[in-house]
Amino acid sequence: LAFCRARVVRVPKGPLIRVVGTEVVIPCSVSDYDGPSEQNFDWEFSRETDFVRIVSTWDSTFTSEEYQKRVGHGDIKLRRSSNDAVELVIRNIQPTDQGRYKCSTPSTDATVQGNYDAEVQVKVISDGLSVSSSKARSSMSLKLSEGDSIKLRCSAITTSPEHTHLHVTWQIKSGSTWRDILSLTHEGKFQPGPGYEERYRNGDIRLDTGANDTYRLSVSQASSVDGGAYRCLVSEWVRGADSSWQKIQEKSVEIASVAIQRTDVIISTSNVSVTERDSLDLTCNITTDRSGIFQAEVMWYFSASPDDTLSDAQVLLSMDRDSVVSDSTLISLSHVDRNSYRLLVRDVDVEDSGYYFCQAAVWVPLHNGSWHKVVERTSAPVSVVVTALEPDYEVFLNASKTPKFSDDPTELNCMITNAQDTEANIRFTVSWYYRKRLRSDDVVTEELLATMDADWTLLLGDRSRERTQNGEIIFSKKAVDTFSLRIQWTSESDRGDYFCVISAWSRHRNNSWVKSKDVTSASVSIFWATQDYTLTVEAVKLKPFFVAGHTFEMTCKVSSKNIKTPRYSVLITAEKPLTDQSNPNGTTRIISLNQDSVVRLEDWTDQTRVDGVVLEKVQENEFRYRMYQTQISDAGLYRCVVTAWSPGGGGMWREAVNGLSNPIQIDFQTSGPVFNVSVHSDNPTIYQGELADLLCIVTTEGMALEPDDMSFDVSWFAVRSFALDREPVLLASLDRRGIVTQSRRNGSSDLSLERISPLEFRLRVHGCEDHDFGNHYCVVTPWVRSATGVWQREPDIKAKPIFLSVKMDVLNAFKYPLLIGIGLATVIGLLSCLIGYCSSRWCCKKEVQETRRERRRLMSMEMD
Repeated sequence: LAFCRARVVRVPKGPLIRVVGTEVVIPCSVSDYDGPSEQNFDWEFSRETDFVRIVSTWDSTFTSEEYQKRVGHGDIKLRRSSNDAVELVIRNIQPTDQGRYKCSTPSTDATVQGNYDAEVQVKVISDGLSVSSSKARSSMSLKLSEGDSIKLRCSAITTSPEHTHLHVTWQIKSGSTWRDILSLTHEGKFQPGPGYEERYRNGDIRLDTGANDTYRLSVSQASSVDGGAYRCLVSEWVRGADSSWQKIQEKSVEIASVAIQRTDVIISTSNVSVTERDSLDLTCNITTDRSGIFQAEVMWYFSASPDDTLSDAQVLLSMDRDSVVSDSTLISLSHVDRNSYRLLVRDVDVEDSGYYFCQAAVWVPLHNGSWHKVVERTSAPVSVVVTALEPDYEVFLNASKTPKFSDDPTELNCMITNAQDTEANIRFTVSWYYRKRLRSDDVVTEELLATMDADWTLLLGDRSRERTQNGEIIFSKKAVDTFSLRIQWTSESDRGDYFCVISAWSRHRNNSWVKSKDVTSASVSIFWATQDYTLTVEAVKLKPFFVAGHTFEMTCKVSSKNIKTPRYSVLITAEKPLTDQSNPNGTTRIISLNQDSVVRLEDWTDQTRVDGVVLEKVQENEFRYRMYQTQISDAGLYRCVVTAWSPGGGGMWREAVNGLSNPIQIDFQTSGPVFNVSVHSDNPTIYQGELADLLCIVTTEGMALEPDDMSFDVSWFAVRSFALDREPVLLASLDRRGIVTQSRRNGSSDLSLERISPLEFRLRVHGCEDHDFGNHYCVVTPWVRSATGVWQREPDIKAKPIFLSVKMDVLNAFKYPLLIGIGLATVIGLLSCLIGYCSSRWCCKKEVQETRRERRRLMSMEMD
């Protein structure tokens, strides 16, 4: 392909047939050349043999004397379309221009290859195309009504000696531009213009051919867009040597100027305002200049919004072209005159407010007796406002009962006064509101307490819903004109301003109720002066001196102010020393007595002394607490926590204020023994599956005691971490009676707890596992028998923890896996040898064919 590449100069394939007087454009291009991208061109002309130079792109002196005048006037010129293509343009071509035209390019190649010129034959024929209007005058004016038909004709004929085809196009002028309507192409096809495709498919636009070479345009259902100037544009086409169609000339003639009179539908009045129960009168006018026979079809619509479509609007009434009106009770439609239609709505209601519009269609008779709809229009919507007949009345709110103290009842009455124009179709409902009073100037929005629907259904607000359901707030209607709000037990949160709103409802034709008016009453303030509650509690120790084992007794005296008929609930608390392990928070709730004198043990956990504490009511404001057989562990500060209650709504009690008494101290002076606890293990590091021994050793200092005079509660705990940062887990416990209690365990290891001497307790972990590691310690509670034979509990003692480490025995862990692996390997090896032997013996044996030899003995030479 590279060796075959050479310069190629191209012109259209001839002959080119052109009409005298038209403009001729002959293109010429060059390709596959070397040198600069922009190439030069020379044009020459020959009628017979010799060529005459016409024009050049690079040499201004190239033009011969014969063509200098035409080239100078611009009748002949070159128009460059790209670097490698130009066009020869000849204006107003004449028969003398018929001949051969040659396009040549000067060489810019390194070697001469290809063709450097090309020729084309141009044939000039006479103008035989004639286009005219079918009427004698050149153009006519038509005035039509919307929906009429347009029929226009033009004549086009050609006497060309060549075999040419005509292309006829009807155009309309909109503004300053011409738009195609419908064409009959030179190939005999109909082609609608842009925007006319749908009308062409529906048959509203047609192009017909008639006698004497006439072309008729028919437009049905003409609209305002069909108004304007119409012309007939005819072009002549001929098939070239390459079988393509070429347009050789074009002519046009204006046929007519058409004016379309628009048919409008309007409502005679604009925005309308009527009073309820009156009549609404609207007129729909059809504006048209039709003088012939026609009938109108009218339909009235109603919508709530001006933007609603016909499908969304409600049809009120309709009249067909035969003046038959659809049935309606309160709405009538009448034909006033030829172009006017009246809508009358009697006894209008507020629901009739909205937008009204009418739709009209004009029908004309056809020759066959049928009717044809020529136009349909919809009017602009008219706003109609129906003013409701509002009743005239006033609202008065008074308080028939006001509270003096908290929990007193409150009753408000909302009354309708001076009512006028309240006919049977008017109904009243009430809404109750509350507004909190503030000392500052802050704006407080009102809160809805309750409201009524038109059917007197009560709807509760968030503020009053729960109390109304419990019967604490009552809403009622005492009379036709009186509504009541009653608060059974008024609380301090109910203090504020109250007001009511009376709503008037009107009944419509469809028996529905619509709110027509709201009247708000003046506010009523509910307020009473209050003083802060005061509560004083005094604790008194009845026996100033006592020893362990005796009864502790104290009383709590209560005094209060500004509390209406109070009752008291009492709670006894004890603040133990921080060394007490049973209560690390320091405060213990012992026993309580509520306002109904019901006693309850709170956090008293000493099962041996369930009846050892008593709380009783001595007087209305005095309470006594007793604790029998006191222990040394009972030492601490004791208080009375008193709560004052006042009667609330519905027989309930409401908490008023709390009070705390002075502390009463229980302190035992003793010179008994001092106990110490430690944990010991001979081997804190063990392997899995072994036995772990942990000893809890108790030692005494000071006064010596007999083993029978002391006993111990021992509990073992474990913290499963190195840094004691987790909660301790109870392992097992041994009380002073010798009863062992174990906690539930998840592993396979087991525990045992035993006393091996009066002061030594041993914990054993059998079959230790890895989860048995951690810090282990014991907590000991000593019990000492006093001289009177009473057992006294000493404070709990916690030992310092010892860390138990559980290791894994590597040899025992891998012994059985190694034996199993060696055994399996031996079995698999022997099996492999057996399979190989059997395969070579029977499965893969081959028969070897040996060459048969003759068994002859050697003969002696003599016998040969």
